[in-house]
Amino acid sequence: MTIDVDKVWKLYINGEWVETDSTYDIIDPATTKVVGRAPEATVQHALDSAAAAKDALAGWKRLSTAERGAYIAKLADVLEEVTPDWVELVQAETGATMKIAKTLQVSGQMIERFRYYVNPPDLRESLLPQPAEANALGPAGLISATVTRQPVGVVAAITPYNFPLTNVAGKIAPALAMGNTCIIKPAPQDPLGILLLAEAVDRAGFPPGVINVITGSGPEAPAALVDSPNVNMISFTGSSPVGAKIFENGGKTMKRLLMELGGKGALIMADDADVGAAVSAIATVWGFHSGQICTAPTRVICHRSKYDETVESLKGISGFLKVGDPTLDDTLVGPVITETHRDRVEEFIQSGVDAGATMVVGGERPDLPGYFVAPTLLADCTPDMHVVQEEAFGPVVVVLPHDGDDEAIELANNSDYGLFSYVFSADQTRAYRIANQLESGNVALNCVQPHMRAPFGGYKMSGIGRDRGRWGLEAYSEIQAINWM
Repeated sequence: MTIDVDKVWKLYINGEWVETDSTYDIIDPATTKVVGRAPEATVQHALDSAAAAKDALAGWKRLSTAERGAYIAKLADVLEEVTPDWVELVQAETGATMKIAKTLQVSGQMIERFRYYVNPPDLRESLLPQPAEANALGPAGLISATVTRQPVGVVAAITPYNFPLTNVAGKIAPALAMGNTCIIKPAPQDPLGILLLAEAVDRAGFPPGVINVITGSGPEAPAALVDSPNVNMISFTGSSPVGAKIFENGGKTMKRLLMELGGKGALIMADDADVGAAVSAIATVWGFHSGQICTAPTRVICHRSKYDETVESLKGISGFLKVGDPTLDDTLVGPVITETHRDRVEEFIQSGVDAGATMVVGGERPDLPGYFVAPTLLADCTPDMHVVQEEAFGPVVVVLPHDGDDEAIELANNSDYGLFSYVFSADQTRAYRIANQLESGNVALNCVQPHMRAPFGGYKMSGIGRDRGRWGLEAYSEIQAINWM
């Protein structure tokens, strides 16, 4: 697909394409050039999309699981056909390297998330009959019950800028399979791929109102979805402060919530850890999507006996993390999403230096036209530092020492976040024992690869609820117990 900067993009509401009175520019963060102009949704557009989803709900949830699955399968088929043409545009608006754009932005992984829920697992459960004595409620007898799952209703999926398409697939696929209807509100920075998804939805023939897409640069439209009584659930991926605001405002109408928020991934290296293996694992995600990934092991908690070797190894490997034009095959680190975010990451790094951390590598601004941050390594860190406690969402790694497993666990848990942690030890049993003491929704042992069917979500300020696999279906459902004698 050749990028057509002048294409007129429209909202998708109730099966219709809706033109807006105003648009805003979408910027390629590597070149700072405009790649398109997204429609600016108003509060009324948000309310119209919520009303459309509400009107479509009864008909959609009455369909059988197989009938809903057929629509999802058709969408997956359409995506198989059209997504190869999306790569150039999605790469440009996200700033991802071409490899990431092809494999994780516009990818089989996104399509597979839809295919998994074409034939979802059955969550129904029958309980053993329970004897009941005669009482004021009725005669004696055996009480039977079955536990079923019902759709929550209208789901507003508010998605992040780092992996917009893959993330939204993980939200709406299980939501649709459970019988919910959806409104998608993508992040303002890179919504054009989601509008392409709306075109695929339209081509797949979903009933009007089942899937709606609105875009916008400000908070007013998504805030209207959070406030709307027609919206039953908010599924949000993004920062913890915004998640907390959604939690607060959604409480007025008892919104159901699924929130995957920030992270400050701790990677514990025990005294028997393989430094080479740990450093290689850190390096694979140090500059991955320019550090804009909430699961990254950015907080390395290294046994003191391995500390100097680890810092020197990370320093050495940083030289292989080439920063540059993300469309080139050998580039590993592209830009961050906006100029504002670049400035924030730079201020974050400087705060660590000001607090006494040693800048081992990085910190400089690459001499490139876009919003680039060099991979940065800070050593001599202490647990109280802002750079140790907060998420940079950029290519910044901090290292601090520990003197034993108990201290390492304490340091790892000394965080407001608990999304993804890592343990490296030559003793798998020891690593497992450490993992069981970490306040983290996910832990990887001697690797940084997640299991894509395992429940995903975080402790503490890292979110509420779990998705993926069968847990995704549970997240978008209400439990209903039916009793009889």
